[in-house]
Amino acid sequence: MLSAWLLPEHIADVLPAQAARIEQLRRSLLDRARCCGFELVIPPLLEHLESLLSGTGHELDLRTFKLVDQLSGRTLGLRGDTTPQAARIDAHLLNRDGITRLCYCGPVLHTRPQGLRASREPLQFGAEIFGHAGLEADLEAQELALDALRSAGVQRLVIDLADARVLRGVLAGVPMDGSRLQDVVQALSEKDAPALAALTVDAPATARRALQDLLGLYGGHEVLARAARQLPDRPLVRQALDDLAWLASHLGAAYPELQVGFDLSDMSGYAYYSGPRFALYGAGWSDALARGGRYDEVGAVFGRNRPAVGFSLDLKALAEVGRLPVPAPAILAPWSEDAGLRAAVRRLREAGEVVVFALPGHADDGQAVACDRELVAAAGRWVVQTRAAATATPD
Repeated sequence: MLSAWLLPEHIADVLPAQAARIEQLRRSLLDRARCCGFELVIPPLLEHLESLLSGTGHELDLRTFKLVDQLSGRTLGLRGDTTPQAARIDAHLLNRDGITRLCYCGPVLHTRPQGLRASREPLQFGAEIFGHAGLEADLEAQELALDALRSAGVQRLVIDLADARVLRGVLAGVPMDGSRLQDVVQALSEKDAPALAALTVDAPATARRALQDLLGLYGGHEVLARAARQLPDRPLVRQALDDLAWLASHLGAAYPELQVGFDLSDMSGYAYYSGPRFALYGAGWSDALARGGRYDEVGAVFGRNRPAVGFSLDLKALAEVGRLPVPAPAILAPWSEDAGLRAAVRRLREAGEVVVFALPGHADDGQAVACDRELVAAAGRWVVQTRAAATATPD
């Protein structure tokens, strides 16, 4: 019999040291987004299922926890992604004519982990730009995602670029039902050439050849030139390749140390994205640390189908791979009712210092919070000194 205190697989408590890193990241990223004009929203953790899954395709449906509302009898979902909620807020609650920038940070729940080391309860940070169809918004979202990872101390950043329009251009005019298309997308994502060939045996020769070519179109900047030669010369394909080249050029100029790559067969979120998409990787982590792109159809179900682009990341994963500054050590204060001591503690805390009282009977209370200094009485005053040295400085 399993112990009652054991947690489900891929669900874990966050203990003090890691929680402090995550909270430091949360504040840093929200402040960074605010400096770029993004407004914070806090959507509910659960809502009616159809709202949560609007325009997101089959993939999100499979990883969304579902339950029945005891008040209405309707099916509710525990959000697996906050982007549809942001789209709902933009469409129904804000309903602005111009550009809207929204950011959020909160837990999401997944029925299955998205990677071997992934949590089923990510703490999702994200940012969305609504109302601008140009590549300027795509670039802004990508730069904010890059800056977020850089501020977290992630080393050797790599960005992989792709575009949902490439496959749509290749399959233009090819009759294919939704189930078959989903299988084709999966075969491309897994780079499974035999499965792809079997699925498209009845497709025109041009489409079959182009789909097989897609499997090898990954690598550096040379990929775009090869794609232009190998893929059908169609408007959607040309526009996608041109847009990817524009984004890569601007990213390379702004971040010379960034490794820019392309994977035109990466179909992650194909039913969701409508244009350029990206994934960000860093040293020490095999899974993507951030994903995003353009999803202009996300607001259609809410009656306001307008341009949208954004990204999201898991702060728990980012806290593991990043190199955040070590928090400043704390100050240990002896327990006393002395008014001067308590006033000194208040002044220090108001100045941003962490001050921990050693409660009666717990002389080593400062060990858990790493106190490197202490408050001591000297010449009628309370002063701060290092715990290992006798040199004192006024508080």
